[in-house]
Amino acid sequence: MKTTFDPLAQRYPSQRFPIYARGGMVNCSSPQASAAGLAVLRRGGNAVDAAVAAAAALTVVEPTANGLGSDAFALVWSEKERRLYGLNSSGPAPMLASAGRIKADGRDRDGKMPVHGWAPVTVPGAPRAWAELAGRFGRLPLAEDLAPAVAYAREGYPCAPNLARLWNRAAEHYEKTLTGPEFAAWFKTFAPDGKRVEPGELIRLPDHAASLELIGETGAEAFYKGELARRIDAESRKFGGYLRYEDLAAYEARWVEPIRVNYRGYEVCEIPPNGQGIVALMALNILKEFEFPEKDSVETCHRQLEAIKMAFADAFRYVTDPAEMEIDCRRLLDPAYGAQRAREMGERARVWSHAVPPKSGTVYLCCADGEGNMVSYIQSNYMGFGSGVVVGGTGIALQNRGADFSLDPNDTNFLKPGKRSYHTIIPGFLMKDGQPVGPFGVMGGYMQPQGHVQVVMNYVDFGLDPQQALDAPRWQWLRDGRVVVETRFDPDLARGLQRRGHRLGYEIDTAAFGRGQMIVRLPNGTLVGGTESRTDSNIACW
Repeated sequence: MKTTFDPLAQRYPSQRFPIYARGGMVNCSSPQASAAGLAVLRRGGNAVDAAVAAAAALTVVEPTANGLGSDAFALVWSEKERRLYGLNSSGPAPMLASAGRIKADGRDRDGKMPVHGWAPVTVPGAPRAWAELAGRFGRLPLAEDLAPAVAYAREGYPCAPNLARLWNRAAEHYEKTLTGPEFAAWFKTFAPDGKRVEPGELIRLPDHAASLELIGETGAEAFYKGELARRIDAESRKFGGYLRYEDLAAYEARWVEPIRVNYRGYEVCEIPPNGQGIVALMALNILKEFEFPEKDSVETCHRQLEAIKMAFADAFRYVTDPAEMEIDCRRLLDPAYGAQRAREMGERARVWSHAVPPKSGTVYLCCADGEGNMVSYIQSNYMGFGSGVVVGGTGIALQNRGADFSLDPNDTNFLKPGKRSYHTIIPGFLMKDGQPVGPFGVMGGYMQPQGHVQVVMNYVDFGLDPQQALDAPRWQWLRDGRVVVETRFDPDLARGLQRRGHRLGYEIDTAAFGRGQMIVRLPNGTLVGGTESRTDSNIACW
């Protein structure tokens, strides 16, 4: 379907204002997902029901980033209990998976984990997350929360501009790199006969709809102990995968205590490891040692970059499955350690290694209701569509989270059976004086903690509203040592950072800088929302 205009041209700058509402708010990277969350709010659900509805809808309307085979994390503020809860619904490696077996089977790539196929598939956690959240905090049956997603999958939805771009980019890449029968179901589902999607084209995913119905009707048991689990097991065996019915049946999500750092009177809250939310907290724990009178200054950006590099150096050394970590993660957040690292920072860019602390493709959404409940939620297939594996006849696209494991026994993230890997997806939440301020997040691989730091500082240090906090030009440190900035980043700032020794360049793909959402609850109960201007984002509210 061709239009007479190019919806991705963006010839003129766009400007968004923050959205205000009272009865409820749902912020997603897809308008259909936001509408799904609002629909269940209007039917009597609360913020948790809205989050589950939006999350399920996103597996349908943004399959380029997540699916039924995703993992998920959530932070939930319960107004009734006046408490913030954390949910880690990331899955472990199958019990048959090991570094030795990967190598013996010839599936490693130059000594590293493969990215596609069944080998990097870990146990999916998202369906269990939906059931856990709805069962503990929701008001509506899971099937009712999932109903909008079922309708989108069965009846169809119009493809959004950025969705079409990411979808077609993945399809072109997969056609060049994915061969063999294990990928046939992906092509049949998402690129039949080599077909490309166009903005505005109606997309239907009937197998996905049927699986969603089974998940809703059974409280996700069909996915872990029923028909869908058996079909996943059969396909894994057929194509030499390591995932088995027993891995799915044994899986449970974990309720966890959020980790926190006090940053200028605000509590910044994240999910503890194996998630990388601790990277954002470590960086803020360093940055609170400095004053930042000006946002757009070389000194501000330099210190932000050096702090995030220090934090990643520690995270890559220590963060993994909490059962396998050699130190208590709270040691990394000790204020004395933050001060120590701040003293190490100089005027020039450096390559940082880890230190020893003192002893002591992803989708993000956020929701709030008129009663005070709020949810920060994220789920992901990791790299775009994930492993490139779709379980035939189910629409279940499986993640490739296992690609983050190492095959080096000296590495913290060395692959072991039943182990959870270092996880990039992180939801964030702000509190102040024991009161909830609101949820926030920025999706996008290793950009996520960097986005969290920039959004928190934009709001706390520089007084930007939620929309401006998201809209401000971003920088990103890459693991090869380079720093990239958006094309609208101030050229004088860029030159100043280069003079400080940063290897800096421009990146024209705005999607590389993450996609965020944010809600702030004012003292009078009014909700103020910001949504990502770099993609197809939307806020639904009433």
